Amino acid sequence: MTSPSAPAASGLVVLHLGLGSFHRAHQAVYLQALRNMGDLQWSLAGTNLRPDMADVLTALQAQGGAYTLETVSPAGEYRYERIESIREVIPYVPGLAAMVARGADPATRIVSFTVTEAGYYLDSEHRLDLGFADLAADIERVRRGEAGETVYGAVTAILRARMAANAGPVTLLNCDNLRHNGERFRAGLLEFIDRIGDAPLSAWTQANTTCPNAMVDRITPRPPAELRERVRQATGWDDAAPVTGESFIQWVIEDDFIAGRPAWEKVGVELVESVQPYEEAKIRILNASHSCIAWAGTLLGLQFIHEGTLTPSIRRMAFDYVTDDVIPCLGRPGEPSPVDLPRYRDVVLERFSNPAIRDTNQRVAADGFSKIPGFIAPTVRERLAAGAGIDSVAMLPALFLAFLQRWHRGELPYTYQDQGMDPTVAYAICDAADPVAALCVDAGLWGELAGDARLISAVRRAARRVAVFEAHRGR
Repeated sequence: MTSPSAPAASGLVVLHLGLGSFHRAHQAVYLQALRNMGDLQWSLAGTNLRPDMADVLTALQAQGGAYTLETVSPAGEYRYERIESIREVIPYVPGLAAMVARGADPATRIVSFTVTEAGYYLDSEHRLDLGFADLAADIERVRRGEAGETVYGAVTAILRARMAANAGPVTLLNCDNLRHNGERFRAGLLEFIDRIGDAPLSAWTQANTTCPNAMVDRITPRPPAELRERVRQATGWDDAAPVTGESFIQWVIEDDFIAGRPAWEKVGVELVESVQPYEEAKIRILNASHSCIAWAGTLLGLQFIHEGTLTPSIRRMAFDYVTDDVIPCLGRPGEPSPVDLPRYRDVVLERFSNPAIRDTNQRVAADGFSKIPGFIAPTVRERLAAGAGIDSVAMLPALFLAFLQRWHRGELPYTYQDQGMDPTVAYAICDAADPVAALCVDAGLWGELAGDARLISAVRRAARRVAVFEAHRGR
């Protein structure tokens, strides 16, 4: 299949930063559903902030921004759909001038982004962690008037150009798995702008932007090498940039858009007053269980998430974690969740069991140093505050510690990627005389819980269970 280069977006535009698989299997799909209904008012423009995935951007540009989405149901039903909502593909070029120009165009009313949880560089106090060299370098880069390559540096450059062009207000929409993601991004952005010393831009940003909280959900593995041929066999399209994902999809957004938005509610997006109960259920049940299964599966030598989920001992760990510790936190008497938590738990495990997705432990196990404080520590904190036990949730940090020790010994079967990890800290934990205590006293992981004797005791008990699990290969 040959297609023209992507045309310039027309009408009203959502500029998306991060054209990875998840965006193309999620946000772009919802906008395509609107286009299928005849609503062509909005389109997507997209780019990446760094030079990775250059081949994907090149392929997308050659295909006019179009690509094929493959979805697979738990019953093994395959479906193929052509996605054409990305009308402009902006190649990565150092300096990001084309991205900034698109962001400063008055037609651009929303800037959205997927940069992974670790891409926000927030410490346990939700402030910018300048210990990350690329963030510190970005502050200096933007202070000189250049565009940065972190999400803060890129968005600051867009806002600066937008203010200068009098282009009007814009919504900044976080699409990552970060609790209170809009609020936390906004706080990080305003701190970033303060650190570059641009008071007029800070005032303009506070008056002319909103940052709704949002919750996103669709399991989207890295496209396997055979996907292109599978798409060709099924559709006849020789697609150089296909994506694959599960059939389940969900997007919940607080309806706080300062410059208009697509009519997403017509295609299944839930526009709500508060996204908090939805994001808590998703982060603590789905995201944390996903990590649990990936770490445990890796310890057993498994490659895929479905293999671990179908292993009874691993499935039981995830089930008990949610049932014993998460549901009591999220479904307190007198404060019912709008989410049916037991049913959500069961649906999540069914989704993870889908063998057709072939989601890898390598992908899901990544970024553990961000996932413990974001996904796991809140449940530990709330259970301890209630005077309750934490034996089930303690299995997750114990699994991560065993996983980290395998990494330290060079025994993982794949390369471990963790944007939030300081290797010096990781080595110190693994080399400590008491690795459990070293893990549990780390303030970056646990915040005010660091060093809590109840946490250390529970993780120590869990570590002994993990050792038995490894020794018996979980059977």
